[in-house]
Formats: sequence, structure tokens, C-alpha cells
Amino acid sequence: MRSIDQPGAPVPERIQWVAARGRAFSFTLEAGIPLLEAVHRGFAAEGFSGGVLNAKGGALGPFAYVMPALSRDGANAAFYSDTFRPAGVTRLKLAALTFGQRDGAPFFHCHGLWTEADGRVNGGHMLPEETVVAEPFEVDAFGIDGANFLAEADSETRFKLFGPVASRPTGAKTTRHAFALRLRPNQDFAGSLEGFCRRHGILRARLHGGVGSTIGAVFSDGHSVVPFATELAVTAGEVAPDANRRVRASLDVALVDYLGGIAEGHLVRGDNPVLMTMELVLEVLEEAEQP
Repeated sequence: MRSIDQPGAPVPERIQWVAARGRAFSFTLEAGIPLLEAVHRGFAAEGFSGGVLNAKGGALGPFAYVMPALSRDGANAAFYSDTFRPAGVTRLKLAALTFGQRDGAPFFHCHGLWTEADGRVNGGHMLPEETVVAEPFEVDAFGIDGANFLAEADSETRFKLFGPVASRPTGAKTTRHAFALRLRPNQDFAGSLEGFCRRHGILRARLHGGVGSTIGAVFSDGHSVVPFATELAVTAGEVAPDANRRVRASLDVALVDYLGGIAEGHLVRGDNPVLMTMELVLEVLEEAEQP
């Protein structure tokens, strides 16, 4: 399996996780305010301080983003481009977003694909403070209680990255057992999820959110992404037993690579290692019977 040397030593715990309770819900992002504030209001209205969401469509403007890029000084395995600020209204095709805390304030990590006002199709990492909701649009969210995503310095990648931490329950209405996860570098996306579910007795789960990067990508229809640095959003994901009751992960994603190439499709199991991080929430639907 492909791998990329990170500047720091690997952390022994390859999956950072916290058990929580959660609930799926939808809300409409308000127009005319920063995307960060609109997301914060939507979660807060349901009693949650953290969670994940997915969007299919929407309008943003002003809009600011960065794309994956090669490292400029070798201090990181990959880096970010300069900031792009396309004029006019950008039409979102899809996005996945992790909402939590950074430096004591609400923050998010969001990747997506979109079409800019001049017709250019692009993708990357949206900047929370500089992106504004141009028109109201609905998103699907999953709030978590008893856990949150916190941006902290990561010694392995030398970035400040979101990871799940335990938090005091707020009493928000919840309906499901859930796990907040962060997958660390150089482990297969599907394989690591399957291993986690086996260890925790999870037979069936639905993936919510899904923001991160893979080392290129290999898809089930045979096409692949060769440039190693990507910004990826999960568009659909689940874990379910196969005919032999073995847990298997199914993952559909969209991404942009550091050369500007865009790809979408169903990932091959066993050949899509994480580059920097992968943040997500697993909503547990079925657990193995206890002996």
C-alpha cells in the first residue's frame, strides 16, 4: 500500500475516537452571514456544540478557498495553495464539513466541489471566516453529545488538526449511539473503519461527514488519481456485513488533487491510504450480540 513519510513520528493510537450519542437532522443555512456563523447557529438551535454535515448544492459569495499543494519548505508532507477568492456567486455541488472548536471558538473544516461564476469547476478547502452564504440552502447534519471535535497541534503531520475529544454532555436530544473518529496517516480508509467496527462490535453503521485526504485514490471502476495530495469529501458511506457476516466498508468520495484534477467515485477497499487525516462520525445501526 502507498505511504508518505510524515515529518513527525507516528502516534501509536492510529484511530483517535470518542464514544458519544447523536442525532441526524436537517437545517437551512441563513443567507447574508458567514458560513461559520450559519453552521454554528444551525447546530446550536438543536442543542449541539459539535458534529458533522453534508451538503448537496448551495450558493456562496463572497467565497474563499485553498487547494492542496506541495510543501514549500519540507516542513510538512504536503501543504496548501495561496488563497483563491473567485468573484460573484459560487454554486456548490457538494461538501462535507466537520464542526467543532479551535482556539476556544467555533470552527469548521470543510472540503467540497463547486462551480464558480465564470463557469470554472473547482474544489478544495473552504475558509470559514471568508465564506458567506449567498442564498439559503438546506444541509444534512449529525450532532454529537458527549464528544466534540477540537483542533490541536498534531506532532506527526505538524498541522493543527481536528480530532475528537470527550466533552460534558449538554442534554441535547439524541437517538443513536455514535463514534466520533479521526483516522491518522498511512492506513487504508476502508480497512481502518472495518477494523474499528470489529473491535467495537459494530455490525452496521452509517457514515456522516467525512473530511480529509488520501494518497491519491483508486476507484472501483478502474480509474485512479496519481497526484498524491488531495482534499477529499465523503459523499456516502456505510459499514455493513457481507454474505459471510464480515464487516465491510463502502465509501463514495469526491476530491481535488494538487494539480487541480477532480475525481468522484466508489473507493476500492485496501488501496486508499489516508494522507493527513480523515474526520467522520459513525452512527451505529446494529451491534453484535454480547455473549
